[in-house]
Amino acid sequence: MNVLRFWLARARGEEAPLAQLGASEGALLAELAGRKVALVGNARGLAAGSAGAAIDAADVVIRMNGAPMPAAVSHGTRTDWLGVSVPVTRALVAARAPGRLIWVTPRRKRLPWWMARDPRFALYPAARHADLARRLGARPTTGLMLLDLVAASGAAGITLWGFDFFATQSLSGRRSAADVPHDFAAEAAFVAALAARDPRVRMG
Repeated sequence: MNVLRFWLARARGEEAPLAQLGASEGALLAELAGRKVALVGNARGLAAGSAGAAIDAADVVIRMNGAPMPAAVSHGTRTDWLGVSVPVTRALVAARAPGRLIWVTPRRKRLPWWMARDPRFALYPAARHADLARRLGARPTTGLMLLDLVAASGAAGITLWGFDFFATQSLSGRRSAADVPHDFAAEAAFVAALAARDPRVRMG
């Protein structure tokens, strides 16, 4: 696909041609089969702990958006997958050096051309987002969308780090829960219900 065709597909919200630029959902799920996953959120509270070694001990470490890593002792050092719902710089991607670069938000008009051309690129399916939003009753966060994807895989274990549902706000900004379009109580209940029925899922 050339850049003009990309712009047209992006402007029109044509899911299929954009998805074909990257790895399929099936390919992503296959990469997680039998592996232990650390899904690292951006809660400020994580910086006060010493989970870094446990995070790095996972087979696959997934971070999101700006992927703040203030210290190795609290956050670890690896990023195997980076899922983003906002445009990020090439410099940040180079610094994190993920093996997968996943555009998570359904806002396709914000997808950068350079990212879509990256061989690590994959697109979180818009249909999966719509189903998750329906089940949640609200617009899901990047972290919940990534959890939804990972939970659909054959991963051996899924540990959530830095998920406190905005109790300590985010390392990525200064907004409060009232300033973002998400229902954190609903997300906390969703995760609790998922963990209750899926023994692979636990809070770190």
